[in-house]
Amino acid sequence: MLHFARWKTIAILMVCLAGVLVSIPNLLPRAVFPDWFPVRQVNLGLDLRGGSYLLLEVDLNTVVRERLDSMVDAARTRLRTANVRYVNLTADPANRRMGLRVTDPAQVPAAVAALRELANPIQSNTGQSIPDMDVTSLPDGQIWATLTEAGLRAKASSAVEQSIEIVRRRVDETGVSEALIARQGQNRILVTLPGIEDPDRIKNLLGRTARMTFHLVDEAAGLATTPPPGVMFLPGEREGERFAVRRRVEVDGANLTNARAGQDSRTGEWVVNFTFDSVGTRRFAQITRENVGRPFAVVLDEKVITAPVIREPILGGQGQISGSFTARSANDLAVLLRAGALPAPLTVVEERTVGPELGADAIRAGTIALAVGTLFVFLYMGLAYGLFGWFANIALLFNIILMVAFMSLIEATLTLPGIAGIVLTLGTALDANILINERIREEVRNGRTPINALEAGYTKASGTILDSNVTNLIAMACLYAFGSGPVKGFAVTVAVGTVVQMWTATVLTRLFMSWWYKRTRPKELPVFQRSGLSLVERLRRPLFRIFPDNTRIPFMKGARIGLIVSALLSSASIAIAFYPGLEKGIDFEGGIEMEVRTPGPGDIGALRGAVGGLGLGDATLLQFGDNSTFALRLPAQGDEGAVQVAVNRVRTALEQVAPGTRILRVEAVGNRISDELFIGGMMALGLSFLAMLIYIWARFEWQFGIAAVTTLILDVTKTIGFMVLFQIEFNLTTIAGILTVIGFSANDKVVVFDRMRENLRKFKQMPLDQLVDLSINETMNRSLGTSMTLLLSALPLALFGGDTLAGFAWVMVVGIVISAGSSVFIAAPIVLFTGRTRLRRNEAEAPAGAKPAP
Repeated sequence: MLHFARWKTIAILMVCLAGVLVSIPNLLPRAVFPDWFPVRQVNLGLDLRGGSYLLLEVDLNTVVRERLDSMVDAARTRLRTANVRYVNLTADPANRRMGLRVTDPAQVPAAVAALRELANPIQSNTGQSIPDMDVTSLPDGQIWATLTEAGLRAKASSAVEQSIEIVRRRVDETGVSEALIARQGQNRILVTLPGIEDPDRIKNLLGRTARMTFHLVDEAAGLATTPPPGVMFLPGEREGERFAVRRRVEVDGANLTNARAGQDSRTGEWVVNFTFDSVGTRRFAQITRENVGRPFAVVLDEKVITAPVIREPILGGQGQISGSFTARSANDLAVLLRAGALPAPLTVVEERTVGPELGADAIRAGTIALAVGTLFVFLYMGLAYGLFGWFANIALLFNIILMVAFMSLIEATLTLPGIAGIVLTLGTALDANILINERIREEVRNGRTPINALEAGYTKASGTILDSNVTNLIAMACLYAFGSGPVKGFAVTVAVGTVVQMWTATVLTRLFMSWWYKRTRPKELPVFQRSGLSLVERLRRPLFRIFPDNTRIPFMKGARIGLIVSALLSSASIAIAFYPGLEKGIDFEGGIEMEVRTPGPGDIGALRGAVGGLGLGDATLLQFGDNSTFALRLPAQGDEGAVQVAVNRVRTALEQVAPGTRILRVEAVGNRISDELFIGGMMALGLSFLAMLIYIWARFEWQFGIAAVTTLILDVTKTIGFMVLFQIEFNLTTIAGILTVIGFSANDKVVVFDRMRENLRKFKQMPLDQLVDLSINETMNRSLGTSMTLLLSALPLALFGGDTLAGFAWVMVVGIVISAGSSVFIAAPIVLFTGRTRLRRNEAEAPAGAKPAP
């Protein structure tokens, strides 16, 4: 077991060296490397470098409505050409159909044939071309043209793909580098914009449909109270301004080839100069030639931005849009026109914006937490396990390096929760080493020779290491599947760390042990402290034990009391979770959170008055940190569009009260998104319970699976009770903390269960309560040791990790303490009571004073 072939040793060292080489570029800026060098680095998330995370939703109802409107216009032309007389031609968007009634029943077949010609062909799943609508007729002459499900799906998919391309063009035009634009779900687009300082401008650019059309103005209809057929009333730029515009699109903005902002040479005002393609040039020339002296409206998103009178024919395919433009608004309109019009409006349903200042603070806080956690864990392992603990520390160092290397290779994004994942990996990564070291110590105590003790320690611990880490991976998989944004980064970081630490703990430390053993050939292993040794030799051995060896504490005598107390605490936790209830964060409740900083000491009364006067509900404004930084929270504002309107109004109000106010952070979540995030979080918890039940049941017996999941539920309920008592927000980050607690708690239970299973085979006549006590006593140092390393890594997060991670870290700390006790006083008693007749079928016949075999 300790023999390594030369090629294996070289392979292990090459992996470590490769990890170091791949990780080093992260210490240098990308600009240092030449363009040809294939450098890969970990990308900093928006919460570390600053920027915006926007989740946009395509309004598919608009897509349906526009398709039906086009069908109505086309149907009018086709039926007129076919001389079909009809009435009541209308679109019914709610039912996705268009209807009309033919006055002469004999003309129904002709009308149906004419309407079927309006269908667009789409490709079915079988590859056949099918129409996107069905046309049906009734005996009374009523005809309905209904969009099919396949047609709707095709139209929606096309709209989303087209929107993604246009959003990408618009973002590229603004000069934002390293932006990520990707489809999410059926009708949403995820946009991440690192490093931007004016997210409001980007949101305005992305949210505008920017469909520009040219229409003739019907001056005669302008005096009417209702628009006559073929005419629509549209607002102008000035308040109260209204234009009577013909519905017919004379020239479409889709025929533009270029648009640039500039200044009029005569007036000096900002304008937008545009150029048409050949089709647009020909059509524009024809319209201006035939309508000299008439107003010609330029319509942008159903609003007339200008309506100049045609003085002379415009034949060159070039024109100019004038209006109340500034340099920025003219440039923004040019960007929109160059990028093209969206097929449907986009709504920002979720926004998370972090300023560069907060990003720097987050990096500083995460670095401090990581450094302190590393120091604590290293000292604990070295002092608790001596030389073998220092071997584990070296392996842990390479564990972190290999984690960073792997994340660099896939160019993963490191978020603040991701840093928390690295910190927590410090604690969980040593779990395998603690298992191995405790096993080696046991084997030495049982009289094995040094070489046999080392081999047995690694061999017997390997199965337990696998089982305990799989439970942690299950929790992270559920979190990744149903989490969002930075929380996914946390799940990836912890999962990668878990996989890497299994390798470093079982392979790399074994290589160190092999080298040390071959060089020293010790007569005994340095796992016990001895008197009369030199100082150096004493430092190579453990300096303390958390739990004494050879204990025989009868834990199961308190089994019933432990279960009753746990049930009472969990029941009380569930009760207070309903009343007064959990304090939901905006992830799950919806609403707006902003962090703002005034140029100097802020007048909190004036700021409260400004926000309170907006009528946006019960606003909470508190001083946050120094006297110039404030945290603002607003309730949900109804639909997603109202949320963004509220954000913009707050920005304006604060700027008026305290000019120069900077928005450091914005989180805005609409009601629908918050509901989806809440359901996703609950599904992650539920599926993690189910997956662990199935895994533990398959690996052990059903009694162990029931005991583990029941205990996990009780652990979670008590953790939630703690959150209610101390008003810790229930959000995606704390869900990540709870799932991490679940993974750790299941890990701890698996170790105890594994020892029970081993002892069941070893002591076939021992009464089950004595066997359970024996298993707990034998694994207590391992359980407390892992709890200690995890606590030592989680506490720095709580103390130094900043407000973003404080709730997450305290949930972790409390969950670790709760799960450490539940393994003894909940999980073990449940196995005892459910397994008396199953695990020990002959227990009734066993002698009352049976003792374990020597």
